[in-house]
Amino acid sequence: MTGTGPVEYRQLYIGGELTDPHGEDVIEVVSPHTEQVIGRVPHASAADVDRAVAAARRAFDEGPWPRLTLDERIEVVGRIKDGIAARHDEIARVISSENGSPYSWSVLAQALGAMMVWDTAITVARGFPHEEARAGVLGRILVRREPVGVVAAVVPWNVPQFVAAAKLAPALLAGCAVVLKPSPESPLDAYLLGEIARDAGLPEGVLSILPADRDTSEYLVGHPGVDKVSFTGSVAAGRRVMQVAARNLTRVTLELGGKSAAVVLPDADVESTVAGVVPAAWMNNGQACVAQTRILLPRSRYDEFAEAFTAAAGALVVGDPLDPATQVGPLVARRQQQRSLDYIRIGQEEGAKILTGGSTPADLDRGWYVEPTLFGDVDNSMRIAREEIFGPVICLLPYGDESEAVKIANDSEYGLSGSVWTADVERGLGVARQVRTGTYSVNTFSLDMLGPFGGYKNSGLGREFGPEGYGEYLEHKMIHLPAGWEG
Repeated sequence: MTGTGPVEYRQLYIGGELTDPHGEDVIEVVSPHTEQVIGRVPHASAADVDRAVAAARRAFDEGPWPRLTLDERIEVVGRIKDGIAARHDEIARVISSENGSPYSWSVLAQALGAMMVWDTAITVARGFPHEEARAGVLGRILVRREPVGVVAAVVPWNVPQFVAAAKLAPALLAGCAVVLKPSPESPLDAYLLGEIARDAGLPEGVLSILPADRDTSEYLVGHPGVDKVSFTGSVAAGRRVMQVAARNLTRVTLELGGKSAAVVLPDADVESTVAGVVPAAWMNNGQACVAQTRILLPRSRYDEFAEAFTAAAGALVVGDPLDPATQVGPLVARRQQQRSLDYIRIGQEEGAKILTGGSTPADLDRGWYVEPTLFGDVDNSMRIAREEIFGPVICLLPYGDESEAVKIANDSEYGLSGSVWTADVERGLGVARQVRTGTYSVNTFSLDMLGPFGGYKNSGLGREFGPEGYGEYLEHKMIHLPAGWEG
C-alpha cells in the first residue's frame, strides 16, 4: 500500500450499503513488515450481525436475487469477476501489506487466483443440473436443486480474497444471500470487494461484510437466521464452529488445516523435484493449509536430495513483501512469528537437525520475519512433523520403501493435500490412490478450481470448487409427478 497514513473506513458494508456501525470499537490493521498501523476499520458487533442477517433474510425470502434466472445472476457475478480482474494489482498490494504475502505470489494467487475462482464458478453453474426428471420406483419424479438460503462465510487472513471467492461465487450463483466475515488481520481487501460487488449491481441485502474477532464470529455462526456456515480456519476453530452451528442444525462446510506430505520416489529427478516442491512448501511464507510441509525422501538418496533442498531453501529471498524480488515475506502477526520460533526450538529439542535457517533474519531489524527453515533427520512422531506450524518451517523425513512412504504420509490427523515426484507417472498414480487426502498432485503442485477441494479426517467436511462445491449451497427437493404426465 502507498500513501501518507493509515487507510480509514468508518462504516460497515451491510446489505450492500455503507452503514454506521452500532458500536465504536475499531480494528487496527498492522503491517507485518513495518509493524506500523496501516488501516482502521469498524469492529462489527452482535447488533451489526443482527442487522446484516435480517437484511440477508429479507433479500432471500422476499427479494429478487434467488428468483432471477441463472443467466441473470451470472451477469452480475461476471461483473464482480471483471471488477477483480481490473483491480487485481491494487488488491494484491493491499493483501501483501496486510498479511505479508510476497507481492509476486499475491498477484497470481491472492488476486488473479480469486478472479479465476469467480470465473470457474460461473462455468460450473452453467453446466450444473439444477432440475432433472427421473424414472422413480412408483412413477416419474422431478429432482430440483434450490438455494440453501442465508450463508455465513467466515474467511481467514492468509488468502482472504481467494477463500472469499470460493464461498461467495457459488453461493451467489446458487441464489443465496451472504454475510461475509473477514479476519481482523485482513479486512482492508474486503472493502475493495464490497465496492466491486456494489458496482456490479448486487441487489439490496444480498451481501454484507463484517470485520470482527472470534466472539462476533461465533455469534454469526450461531445465529438462527443463518441456514449455512462455510468456514475456513484451524481445526480447533472448526470444531467450535460445528458445535455452535449444531444448536440450530445449521449446515456446515469446514476447510481446516493440513500437514501435507510430498513423497519423493527413488527414481525422481533432483533438479525438477526440488524446483517443484520448494515453492509448494514455502508458498505464502508457509502460511498455506495445503503447503507441502513434510518432504519424504528415500534413504537410498537422502543425502543427495537433502543437500539440494537445503541449497534451494537457503537461496530463497526474504524481505519486504511489496518488493517483486521477495520470495518469503513476514508472518502475519507477532504471535505467528513466535509460534514458528517455538516450533524451531521444539524441533531441536526433539533431536531434528536444522539444515538451514532457524532464526530471524540478521539483516532485518523490524517486521515479523522468520528465516526459511529446513529440518533434516525428522521422525514422523516428532511434533514438528505432526502439528501444523503455519510458518516457513519444513521437515525432511527419510523412508525405506514405497509402502513405508505411503504409511508415513497417511500417519497424520490431517488429509488435505499432497504430492508425489517420480520418473514413472503410473507409479506416482499408484501412490496417489493410496494416500488419504482430498487433493493430490503427481509431478506438480496445483489446485484445479473445476475439481473438488477439501479434506479427509481433521482437514474438514464438505468440498469447495467444482460441481461438488457448488452443490454445498443447494438443497435437494424431490417432486412426485402424476401418472401419465410427460412434461
